[in-house]
Amino acid sequence: QVQLVDSGGGSVQAGGSLRLSCAASGLPFSIYATGWFRQAPGKEREFVAGNGWSGGTPYYADSVKGRFTISRDNAKNTVYLQMNSLKPEDTAVYYCAAAGRRRASRVRDEYDYWGQGTQVTVSS
Repeated sequence: QVQLVDSGGGSVQAGGSLRLSCAASGLPFSIYATGWFRQAPGKEREFVAGNGWSGGTPYYADSVKGRFTISRDNAKNTVYLQMNSLKPEDTAVYYCAAAGRRRASRVRDEYDYWGQGTQVTVSS
């Protein structure tokens, strides 16, 4: 059974940092692309960041470029999202996702598995 378990969310003030983690099990993690998405109340789930299983340049949404960093540790079957300089508009539930493909995708429907989500709240 495939499981992705998100963790690391919380409440911070604007300008603060959080590090999200996503631990995967039940799949050959090292050959899955991974991504992070987020969903704010009343809005669609949107792409945040993604990276492929073979390395290469990660993808970022323009709204987080320069502030967020996605990384992965294949030995631990874990993908991370380091979030710095957080803004109130970053408030959302964050979801990790895994896709059985080499490169990451910005398209939600191209991901096969999803974490349960972790809440990030940024206050001004």
